Amino acid sequence: MHRVWAIIERDLRRFRRSPTLVVVSIVMPLVQLLVLGYAFGGKVKDLRLGVVDQDHGVPAVKLKEMFQAVAANARTFETVAYDDQADALRDLRNGKISGVLNIPPQFSRKVLAGADPRVALVEDNTDQFAASALDGTLASLLRAYNAPAVPPRLTANATLDVVEIYPYVPYIQYLLPGTIVLAIFVSAMIGGGIIFIDDKARGLHEGYLVTPIRKFELILGFNLSGAAKAIIAGIVLVTLGSLLAGIPDPFNPLRLARMLLLVVVTALALISMMFLLMVRVSDPLVPRAIFGVLNTVLFFPSGAVYPTQSFPAWMKVITTVDPFTYAVHGFKDLVLKNTGLTAIVPDLIFLIAFTVLAMSAATTLFRRTL
Repeated sequence: MHRVWAIIERDLRRFRRSPTLVVVSIVMPLVQLLVLGYAFGGKVKDLRLGVVDQDHGVPAVKLKEMFQAVAANARTFETVAYDDQADALRDLRNGKISGVLNIPPQFSRKVLAGADPRVALVEDNTDQFAASALDGTLASLLRAYNAPAVPPRLTANATLDVVEIYPYVPYIQYLLPGTIVLAIFVSAMIGGGIIFIDDKARGLHEGYLVTPIRKFELILGFNLSGAAKAIIAGIVLVTLGSLLAGIPDPFNPLRLARMLLLVVVTALALISMMFLLMVRVSDPLVPRAIFGVLNTVLFFPSGAVYPTQSFPAWMKVITTVDPFTYAVHGFKDLVLKNTGLTAIVPDLIFLIAFTVLAMSAATTLFRRTL
C-alpha cells in the first residue's frame, strides 16, 4: 500500500502547487451555478404586447384595464397601443414587440349578446419562452374576464386543489445537484485525464514503469489521488453552493454526512471513467478536445437542467447508462428533499458497480510499455 500512497502523495503535491487548477475545478462550477441559475430560473417579464383596439366599447375598455393591472403587478408584459394593425405586425416582425392582441370590431356587442366573442393573439413564436408566457398570462386573464360578477355559491364544475409537500424550489436550487456533479467531473477530467496524459507526454510516466509497482496499484493510486481532488471540489460545492442557492438548513450534520458519502462515490465513479477513457491515449490534445463533448453527452442527458421524462427514446438510452444521471438523482433527493440513505441506495449501487467495472477495465487495458 505504501507504493500506492507514494503515487497519491506526489499527485496531490503537484495539485497543490497549481492554483489555477484549483480555481478552475472549484470556482468555475460556482460561477456556472449563479449564471445558469438566474439566467434560466426567473419568470419572463417586461414583454411588450401591442394592442389593436378596433372596437372601443365598454367591454373592450374593461379588458384593456385588466392588461394595465398585469403590467403594474405581475409585469409579464406592458401594452403598446396601435391604431393600425399593419403597423403592429410590422413591429412584431422587426422584434420591437413580442405579440399583437387584436380586439376586433363588434367585440363589445358580442360580449353583451353572449355571442362567443373572440380576440386574436399574434405572437413571435421563435421565442417559445416569451410566447408561452404570453399565452398563459392572457389565458388566465380571459378566464378572470369571463367569470361572472357574482359567482354562484355551488357549482357542478370540478376543481383541482394542489398540495405541495416541499417548499418552493427556485431554479438555482434545482440546478445545484447537477452543478455539484459537474464540479466533481471537472476535477476528474483535469486530475484524472489531462494531468495523466501530460505526464506521459513529458516522460514522467516512464519512472513508474521501471518500478516493481503492479498495474492495479498504479491505476488505484491514480484513481484515489484524482478522487481526492474531485472530493474537495464536491465538498466546496455542497457547502458554499448550498449557501449561494439558499438551501434551507444547509449545514444539517446528517444531510452533510449523506452528501459526503455520495460525493466520494461519485468522485470514484467519474475518475474511474476518465482513466478508462484515457488509459490508451498518448496525445495531450485528446482530453482537451473531448472535454466539451463529454460535458455535453454526460451532463445534459442526466436531468440536471431538464426532466429526463421529456427526452426522446434514443436520449433515454444515454440517460440509463450515464453515471451523471444517478449522481444527479441522488443529490436532488438529498439537497432538495433531505431524504435518507434509503432513497439513494439504487444510485449508490450503480455508481459503485460502475467504479468497479471501469477500474477493472482500465487495469486490463493499461500497458506497462512506453
